[in-house]
Amino acid sequence: MPPQITSAFGRITSSVREFTVAQRTLALIGVAVIALAVIALSAWLSRPQFSPLYTGLAPADASAIVDQLTTQGVAYELSNGGSTVLVPSDKVYDMRLKVAASGMSPSSEGGYSLLDSMGMSSSEFQQDVTYKRALEGEIAKTISSMAGVELATVKLAMPEESVFVSTKADPTASVFIQAKSGSTLNDDQVQSIINLVSASVEGMKTTDVAVIDSSGTVLSAVGTGTTGTGANKQTVAYEERVAASVQSMLDPIVGAGKAVVTVTADLDYDATDRTQETFTATEGVPPLTERNTLEEFTGTNSAATGVLGPDNIAVPTGENGDGAYTNSSNEANNAVDKLTEHTVAAPGTVRRQSVSVAVDQKAAAAINMTDLQAMVASAAGIDPARGDVVTVSRMAFDTTSAAAAQSALDAAAASDAAAAKAKNMQTLIIAGGVLLALVILAIVLARRRHVGEDPREALDLGELSLVEDALALSAAALANAEILELPESPSGPTPEQLQIERKRADVVNLVDEQPEQVAELLREWMDTRSSA
Repeated sequence: MPPQITSAFGRITSSVREFTVAQRTLALIGVAVIALAVIALSAWLSRPQFSPLYTGLAPADASAIVDQLTTQGVAYELSNGGSTVLVPSDKVYDMRLKVAASGMSPSSEGGYSLLDSMGMSSSEFQQDVTYKRALEGEIAKTISSMAGVELATVKLAMPEESVFVSTKADPTASVFIQAKSGSTLNDDQVQSIINLVSASVEGMKTTDVAVIDSSGTVLSAVGTGTTGTGANKQTVAYEERVAASVQSMLDPIVGAGKAVVTVTADLDYDATDRTQETFTATEGVPPLTERNTLEEFTGTNSAATGVLGPDNIAVPTGENGDGAYTNSSNEANNAVDKLTEHTVAAPGTVRRQSVSVAVDQKAAAAINMTDLQAMVASAAGIDPARGDVVTVSRMAFDTTSAAAAQSALDAAAASDAAAAKAKNMQTLIIAGGVLLALVILAIVLARRRHVGEDPREALDLGELSLVEDALALSAAALANAEILELPESPSGPTPEQLQIERKRADVVNLVDEQPEQVAELLREWMDTRSSA
């Protein structure tokens, strides 16, 4: 070997031999940790990267693909409950081509792909059923792509066409939703699913779609629409908005926390459509057209009375008289004003509301309650014709809960301050300990360098005064800091005892590391004393 490498190995070997048992143990542990880290890193780097081959597979399709991958000797992994098959990234496209060549294409099953395999000899019933299945599959795929939806199944009920319009039934749909783990569908998502399904089928209304989740909860029922809390949320939002408006007016008057407002509203969610026509005649306007008719007749009256003769012919009796006839009529087409009014009432109008306000008796002692009630009624939009009610009362408030809550807050703040102070103290102690360890380490390293040169200088432990100075500085820093009250610790050894123990430990270490030099030094001392 080159002399440089030999000398380097020699220095490393001599350094290792000078290690104590504790230092050798720590060195072995460090080497083992580094070796394990290198092994884990190499295993992770050598592991192939997997990419999805197919996602959203049915159990039968996933089993068939896994069998084919096993036959091909390709490594695979399953995720998402077995519905996703992962293969190495460099074999994704190759395996997709092989799976397609085998006649199985899971990604193209369902939907309008069913119409591709329909033969020309299919009956009308088969065509209708296949088209319905294709439409159901396409809608289910679209719903499954929504956020939070893992699986969707759609069933359509398509009525047969009839020439009798009055007996024609509307199409209906039922949607089964399985949400992803840890997620739930809100009212907006359910309403979007309803609108998607109803818009995909001709003649289907939004109220003809039923949505059910995997737990059996009915999210939307046929005939009633969404069964969620949309209406209740709108009512609660209206009540909170009115209460906040009244509360914001009362706080500057009686003070924050001195008034409580409660609003109860009854909202009308019925949508009405009304058409009204009104006809009125304007006075003083002549008619548009007018026609008068007069009929008069005078002459001899020939009575047609007598006895019926042969062939039902009356035989006149021979009696005659004079007669007169007059008939008059008037027809006028007057000018009439016509008013057609078409009104569509949107749901959510207020039928009736009541507002109740309780004011602290002490805060409202100098306030006119009549004026305060009028202000509350104006701020809440009270309409007496609608039957709205507003009540403002003055009563004594119970402040024990508020006082207890304030005490709890003060105690929590004091506890947080004490914890922060203790943490700062702990940080200061750790910093002082680290500083002290660094100083001791520097002194030990400096002493070891001098030990190799002259053992007499190694036995001169005067440099330990630096350690005492570092201890004094650390103690002064701790004394100047604001320290929490801690239990008294038992008294330790005195500084003189510590200094003696340090010197003794240094002598023992020197004897263990360089016994020959120590023995030679002792011989010199003994010779010096013998000669003296």
